[in-house]
Amino acid sequence: MFKKRINEQKCEQKNLITLIDPSSAISEEFRTLRTNIQFSMIDKELKTLMVTSSKQGEGKSTIVANLAIVFASQGKKVLLVDADMRNPSLHKLFKVRNRQGLTSILTTKNRQLTDLLHKTNQENLDLLTSGILPPNPSELLASHRMSQFIEAVKQEYDLIVFDMPPVNVVTDAQVMGNKADGTVFVIRKDIADLSEVLKAKELLDLVQANVIGAVFNSKERMKGLNAGYYAKEKDLDSGR
Repeated sequence: MFKKRINEQKCEQKNLITLIDPSSAISEEFRTLRTNIQFSMIDKELKTLMVTSSKQGEGKSTIVANLAIVFASQGKKVLLVDADMRNPSLHKLFKVRNRQGLTSILTTKNRQLTDLLHKTNQENLDLLTSGILPPNPSELLASHRMSQFIEAVKQEYDLIVFDMPPVNVVTDAQVMGNKADGTVFVIRKDIADLSEVLKAKELLDLVQANVIGAVFNSKERMKGLNAGYYAKEKDLDSGR
């Protein structure tokens, strides 16, 4: 059991490739993804970005963590928020406690954000974990307090990045769809099913989410690491 835990910790550290090896080819892929996201939002200011997928196991949390790191490395002040209040994982990637977090803000009046933030090893990047898992995540995300939280952190940060649950599993990503300026969709090779991807895209369209593109997460291509490349939104529409 102890040996298994050590191996899991090494894997978690390895997944933050843009932090531990910023000069690697995979880190360059994430910087390319960052550039493409910025160009896709050229006519609108990008302040809030959410990352989701169609189902579990597609690597969205690893993608969102590395994406936040490369945005922060550019000099932007970035807040990474684990808004997956059903199966949170960012605290594991960054090896921090998850006793308090987003749920603390949404369920407690006048809770100070600064008391809940985790500093990371990447300059300009703060992490807000999910906190204790609530019985009603969708309702909390749809609440007025969540909207107030978003407006407040937009005054303090250049970019807020949300890690959301899969679209087809629960309604959380749909709830946040029209709150975020842009949505990035993660598609994992050999896990994602075309019909499920298209269904997820339709669900996001129903709430007028601004899906700016997708990341094709190819495990073999990246030699076992969770990374990928940017695909234009039209690829989702055409089913390619």
